[in-house]
Amino acid sequence: SVLSRYENQITILSDYLEEFPETDEPVWILGRQHHLNTDKSKLLLDVSARLWFTYRRKFSPIGGTGPSSDAGWGCMLRCGQMMLAQALICRHLGRDWQWEKHKKQPEEYHRILRCFLDRKDCCYSIHQMAQMGVGEGKSIGEWFGPNTVAQVLKKLALFDEWNSLAVYVSMDNTVVIEDIKKMCWSPPQSSSAAHSSAHVHRSALGWNKNAAGFCTGWKPLLLIIPLRLGINHINPVYIDAFKECFKMPQSLGALGGKPNNAYYFIGFLGNELIYLDPHTTQSFVDWEENGTVDDESFHCQQAPHRMKIMNLDPSVALGFFCKEECDFDNWCSLVQKEILKQQSLRMFELVQKHPPHWPPFIPPTKPEVTTTGAELIESTDKLFELEEEFEILSV
Repeated sequence: SVLSRYENQITILSDYLEEFPETDEPVWILGRQHHLNTDKSKLLLDVSARLWFTYRRKFSPIGGTGPSSDAGWGCMLRCGQMMLAQALICRHLGRDWQWEKHKKQPEEYHRILRCFLDRKDCCYSIHQMAQMGVGEGKSIGEWFGPNTVAQVLKKLALFDEWNSLAVYVSMDNTVVIEDIKKMCWSPPQSSSAAHSSAHVHRSALGWNKNAAGFCTGWKPLLLIIPLRLGINHINPVYIDAFKECFKMPQSLGALGGKPNNAYYFIGFLGNELIYLDPHTTQSFVDWEENGTVDDESFHCQQAPHRMKIMNLDPSVALGFFCKEECDFDNWCSLVQKEILKQQSLRMFELVQKHPPHWPPFIPPTKPEVTTTGAELIESTDKLFELEEEFEILSV
């Protein structure tokens, strides 16, 4: 509790130091350009619309006997939640959706928020992420790196049929176009799909109810590219290419920060990165009886933090979202034009065909189990009743 109070004091103090300077340079936030001298208020609205996940306390113990707060260890998990939440906002509400305090929001927004609440039955909760991390060699309460969070999100997404994301995490700094298209166009699992079309599909992990619950077309793509941009410090040769990624309309920002201190980077101004900071400890928030969430603490309503790009730890993960195949094709063109052709030392490679010396690419599928592999979800009957109540109230 002393550590939490100290972190909160530091955050409150630094907020007063984070006002944007007077400058004619453009600010880029997740593919959108802002000008401080003409539309600073729009910039701040754009930042506050991003879902902001921070340390929380007083949630149910992870695994039943584990920690009831993630303060001090969960910052990278929270950053992973923020990146994924931005993908879901783009998927359901669009990149230009704006949040305003006390304004009624669509049901999809509250449904997205419910995916991330600190409960063991929410598909992207701190509980699910921490326990799925055990399979990646991380004990509960141990700090994650960007690649570990990416692998955890990739596994959890297999159980999230409402959002139906295809999550591709690149290997060896290489993005393979052929593999991504194979994954995003992969047909539904035959046995599960047949069962799903005949019955209402119930999932305690994501509040899914899908009569035809599997995509037959392009599955929206969450593309995560873990990178090492230097040895002990970021190599300056990568800076322009790294900044260019925030200009792309498909941008979900980047995961990174400093050793054991993770931030969610959403843009840049000059040679400073703009980020949302999870290092504030807030109390656990649950959903209301009608399925809505008191969401004020999930939006950062002050000027965002900034740091010099050269202070960035070289271990990062870039994120991109492509709702349609044309978005991915456009992203590939931008990478070729703005990143690969301009650089002598490339940040990552984009190749058309699966490298022959790699193992064959098999699109990941949901295991035939009733859990995420993390723990058995209890009281599912009660969860199904709540799900039906939410749908009745939203009609």
